[in-house]
Amino acid sequence: MNAPEGALSGVRVLDVTQVMAGAYCSLLLADMGADVIKIERPVTGDDTRRMSASTDVEASPAFVAMNRNKRGLALDLKSAEGADVLRRLVADADILVENFRPGAMDRLGLGYDDLKKINPALVYCSISGFGATGPYRDLGGFDLVAQAMSGLLSVTGTAAGDPVKVGVPICDLNAGLFGAFGVLNAYIHRLTTGQGQHVDTSLLEAGVAATVWESNEYFTSGRAPQPTGSSHRLCAPYQALPTADGHIAVGAANQRVWEKLCTAIGRTDLLDVDRYSSNAKRMLNQHDLAEELGRHLSTRTTAEWVELMRSEGVPCGPIYDMAQVHSDPHMAERGITVRTEHPVLGEVAHLTVPVRMSETPTRVARTAPLLGQHSREVLADNGFDDTEIETLFTAGIVGETVTTDDHTDSVRAAL
Repeated sequence: MNAPEGALSGVRVLDVTQVMAGAYCSLLLADMGADVIKIERPVTGDDTRRMSASTDVEASPAFVAMNRNKRGLALDLKSAEGADVLRRLVADADILVENFRPGAMDRLGLGYDDLKKINPALVYCSISGFGATGPYRDLGGFDLVAQAMSGLLSVTGTAAGDPVKVGVPICDLNAGLFGAFGVLNAYIHRLTTGQGQHVDTSLLEAGVAATVWESNEYFTSGRAPQPTGSSHRLCAPYQALPTADGHIAVGAANQRVWEKLCTAIGRTDLLDVDRYSSNAKRMLNQHDLAEELGRHLSTRTTAEWVELMRSEGVPCGPIYDMAQVHSDPHMAERGITVRTEHPVLGEVAHLTVPVRMSETPTRVARTAPLLGQHSREVLADNGFDDTEIETLFTAGIVGETVTTDDHTDSVRAAL
């Protein structure tokens, strides 16, 4: 019996992206079953291929993480012939994702206004640093800068410390998520109307969108929120607290859980302290409360407190590093990792898609492509005959990877 197909099976995506935000957008579509064709320049490929200690463009874990489930086409879009190849691919494509600076694709004759003449139903997604309009549109997009200008750095870390960025490239990732969200909405619209459209999002706006509570605090109070460490802006105690061997994250987000916490840790006396009697009062005395709880929790280990708190229904958990995350039995039961075989790196672990779908399951069907690995296949699928394909290879417009028996790889741009 054949395995169920993904929700986007039969949808063809042209991925003209680099590094993370755009590549993450198309990765999400690929994981949902879309046929994503990763288009890179010959010889050097996506810049992420060189984000590795290895000099081998095929051996970058960063590239492998962002480009699984995709087919690879090495194509020189800066040449007139390469641009013509893309136009032919667009005729039968459903979606195109790009993340160059605004105007870059237009200068190649490959912008939305150009390509919708070929395929009016095309959903064309652009992800940039600051969006397609506004005074910052021409600036390059970098996650750190987006975190800074979106306000995220201003509310991360502690008030007494230096600026601290979110530990993951949250603006890159959120931009990819919002890009995929916009693409899927546009695709649903296309299914009912036959009309494509341009989807425009940015790292900056992806960062601002994450400040839902912080922005609202500013809107209502007129004051810019400050960093709070691990504590919550609206509830207490809701933060990481010290234990005998580390820290524990405690989520007493309402009065009922606060009372359960006091019972769990053997401090019901705190329920009689007036300044801790309501959430509003606990917020006003948050520093003193944290110190009081910290002194008490430091008498036992994290594991001991986790057991006691969970027995009373108090939301809590240890603070894991990545090694602990991936050795936790619950993570294993949920299948958060899956492995593929890469021709250069060997067996490679991937994070699975954090969405379970009963009828159209997501899947990791293939590892990231070698540079130009599927160039011939993709061209043939799109109606190029053998003579046209050989001409493109000979001219260096299209490239492919040749893997020798000893796994030393080279990119062939001409035959």
